[in-house]
Amino acid sequence: MATGMTRRGFLRVAGGWAGWGVVAGRAAGEPGPNSKLSIGVIGVGGRGKAHMKEFFADKGARVVAVCDVRAGEVARARALAAENYGDDSCAGHGDFRELLGRGDIDAVSIAVPDHWHALVAVAAMRAGKHVYVEKPFAHSVVEGRAVVEAARASGVVVQVGTQQRSTANYRLTCELVRNGRIGRLRTVRVGSPFGFRGGSTEPAPVPEGLDYEMWLGPAPRVPYTEGRCDGGGGNGWYHIRDYCAGWLTAWGSHDVDIAHWGMGADATGPVEVDAWGVFPEVGACDTAWKWRAECTYADGVKVVYATEQENRHGVRFEGDDGWIFVRRGFTDSNPKGLLYETLRPGEERLEASDNHFACFLDAIRTGRRVTAPPEGAHRSTSACHLMHISMRLGRKLRWDPAAEKFVGDDAANRMLGRAMRAPWGLV
Repeated sequence: MATGMTRRGFLRVAGGWAGWGVVAGRAAGEPGPNSKLSIGVIGVGGRGKAHMKEFFADKGARVVAVCDVRAGEVARARALAAENYGDDSCAGHGDFRELLGRGDIDAVSIAVPDHWHALVAVAAMRAGKHVYVEKPFAHSVVEGRAVVEAARASGVVVQVGTQQRSTANYRLTCELVRNGRIGRLRTVRVGSPFGFRGGSTEPAPVPEGLDYEMWLGPAPRVPYTEGRCDGGGGNGWYHIRDYCAGWLTAWGSHDVDIAHWGMGADATGPVEVDAWGVFPEVGACDTAWKWRAECTYADGVKVVYATEQENRHGVRFEGDDGWIFVRRGFTDSNPKGLLYETLRPGEERLEASDNHFACFLDAIRTGRRVTAPPEGAHRSTSACHLMHISMRLGRKLRWDPAAEKFVGDDAANRMLGRAMRAPWGLV
């Protein structure tokens, strides 16, 4: 897949798209504050069903259709909707293009494996749907930029599932850092759990009800192996590079994202990346399970992202006058009084939200800003992809964040994207 794409080109999604007769929905800001929003959920495994429950909580929204390549998950998701709404009107689809072709859907949420994120998100924007897309933002730097440009061209609301940005302790931490409460910021230390190893490599029968060809989609065709299509905390697709980059991007898209939020780096990236990783020697899992990466930014700030042999899971901002550590449900600082400070008039404040899904729906209805826009998610996820490339090549790399290219390194630049298996592509 070429790295030089036009904006118009980003919106041409291959895979027989035109033949599905896409009709634009009531998106791009048309629903008023009192309109009931019709939602489609694409990917209804564990995370997708969690999306559904979030939408159920908003009485001004209704899940009208669900989609998954696993027939059993579609049936279970429809039953969940029927239990909530008291009827069986929620439709089921096995192909996301069918769902996007419906003119009665205003917005979609996307909870599919990473190798599908860009294709489904761009297709949804082209169909005029507002988009909530799960993290990690995209499978590669090139795909991530494609989603950002599609969002700009379409004008729809896009919220990325980095829900830590809708959590008070993360927001306050980043506001304190950005307003100089720890002095000049020097280093941000990000910690991740160790990745997974293992996974069967023996070909196995495809489980009944799974459309494995569609599950693979743009990824290389390989025989089905037991557990390959399982997500969550196991050693399935999350830790197989054809579909994801492991915990490096899965946790990095959360915590490197918070590092960028506190640094004010939502529109940029590092200028130098130096990383090493330890990769499994056997099994289906082939992403780094242990690593250390150091990214240097133009202002001299360093982000050190490592597994828990070095860094505690979470984000620690270190400045000349103190530090703040934050993770889910916990914050600590030195000096201790930092956590009890309030912002003063005129100091920088970040977009406030206490519910990531409500923020998305409110943005559709009222035009408010989302807390996790695509450019910021792209930049933080891209930083993780750059680390992964440095690990794979075994050398320090220089990066131009404006051009989104490595400096003087053709081999590294070829790793910024990959060709998609026909007939899929962003061209």
